[in-house]
Amino acid sequence: MNKPLVGALLSVLFLGAGIAPAAATTAAGPAAATEPATVTSPAAPADTRAKAVTFAGTVALSNCSGSVVRTPSSLPGDPALVLSNGHCLETGFPGPGEVVLNKSSTRTFTLLNAAGSGVGTLRASKIAYGTMTDTDVSLYQLTRTYAQIESSYGIKALELAASHPVAGTAITVASGYWKRTYSCAIDGFAYRLKEGAWTWKDSVRYTSACQTIGGTSGSPVIDDATGKVVAVNNTGNEDGQRCTDNNPCEVDEKGTVTVREGINYAQQTYGIVPCIGTGSRIDLNRAGCTLPKP
Repeated sequence: MNKPLVGALLSVLFLGAGIAPAAATTAAGPAAATEPATVTSPAAPADTRAKAVTFAGTVALSNCSGSVVRTPSSLPGDPALVLSNGHCLETGFPGPGEVVLNKSSTRTFTLLNAAGSGVGTLRASKIAYGTMTDTDVSLYQLTRTYAQIESSYGIKALELAASHPVAGTAITVASGYWKRTYSCAIDGFAYRLKEGAWTWKDSVRYTSACQTIGGTSGSPVIDDATGKVVAVNNTGNEDGQRCTDNNPCEVDEKGTVTVREGINYAQQTYGIVPCIGTGSRIDLNRAGCTLPKP
């Protein structure tokens, strides 16, 4: 996994030693990244891609990245939601089959503007949903509404795309933790992605240009053309190992295992949309909702 980072020591989370759905890091803490940075593929010049995606609406967690998100039907008066990874939860990694639902939380998030500057602090009222089964996602409900956040900071939530992403789509992974973006494309999809004890379904595989690092876990994966969130960044194969912590492998419908060293992945988010009802309430019984239940 893109290892979450802990406090000033930047300790790596994941089974105590270091799993991080994506890649490990030896870099300095976020204070060293004083200017937002963009990493782009040669086929996608930075000057054209940077115009499509900014840091507005992204957030920095204590150990990961995230974003304020809404569904197409969210209302201004609904409590705002923050999207990140299940392995970024302050309560620790959910075990296989475990689902966290409506658990009280006072976690704080630094809200960023378009330039990547922190403009305010948002606070959670609860972990609305979290799991590492089938997907790697967490959703925090905030104490402020979408309208209140926009009124205070002039920043709108990012919208979750409601349809399955498409291979070849130009994307940007925007890390609020590092104030850094990674630009590449969706290379394809892994039927199953297995890492240690966890298995994820229909994962997004990036082209090699997106070399995400520890702390980018939970970053929104944004469709450059629409500006909508299509996935949440979570892991990558660091050392070429097979299906181990920090070294996810792909497993196809026939059970064939493929290892892609240096390639990173994300979990699709369109499946979250049907599970969010009135007032930002997570309702796992809504029509079309396939998120794992407790």
